[in-house]
Amino acid sequence: MRHPSVFFVVIALFLPHLSVADTSDDKVRGLEIATMADKRDSGWQFQSSDMEMILRNRAGKESRRKISSRQLEVEGDGDKTLSLFHEPRDVRGTAMLTFSHGLEPDDQWLYLPAIKRVKRISSRNQSGPFMGSEFAFEDLSSQELDKYDYQYLRDEACGVYQCYVIERIPLYDNSGYTRQIVWLDEAEFRSIKIEYYDRKDELLKTLDFSDYQEYPGGYWRADEMEMTNHQTGKSTTLLWFNYDFETPLDSGDFNKNALKRLL
Repeated sequence: MRHPSVFFVVIALFLPHLSVADTSDDKVRGLEIATMADKRDSGWQFQSSDMEMILRNRAGKESRRKISSRQLEVEGDGDKTLSLFHEPRDVRGTAMLTFSHGLEPDDQWLYLPAIKRVKRISSRNQSGPFMGSEFAFEDLSSQELDKYDYQYLRDEACGVYQCYVIERIPLYDNSGYTRQIVWLDEAEFRSIKIEYYDRKDELLKTLDFSDYQEYPGGYWRADEMEMTNHQTGKSTTLLWFNYDFETPLDSGDFNKNALKRLL
């Protein structure tokens, strides 16, 4: 489960009535905003969903994949996520299992049915593309608070929302990004847009979130996410549906030894 850093806990003890609007230190304010966003999306315990992935090349030609996903919150650690490909036939049975952590390297395994092998994804390769999409392996792990340093940049309008704009700098090893700029709506602390800057500090990708729906418990999920690669002209859209927060899941549903037997 996501958790605040020690730094923020100490500040909270001494400044219990601190509000986002009252904080003058941009680093403290950035961390507070990120912590509020994390808090708003904690406590759901487990969820399942279906997703269609649409890959577009520079010319706009599309290919589509259908995937199911499960996710489990873990007390004192990062979330566990299992994704299983159903279509098209050439990727059917492909599965990825992620155990997210804070500053420790995430554990990720990929089952490839063509070779009938479970392959461990090295932390050195986490910046590589996932299954030919514009999402890197590191984009697919849960974004634990301790993974980043934060700084508040400004408030501004973002579409129909008024947003906090913060910068987060990866602290974990082998990231493909120098920094990320995140827009969070002030009302619900939902991610509206994220810009990713490459190792040369040039804008690489933008992830846009749209069509949010609220689920029991006050949890918001975007029905559509679009990752645009500004350097290659390619993009990947994720369309989410069939969210389920009621069917129980536990750690036994996230077993790397069972990846070969999921279908």
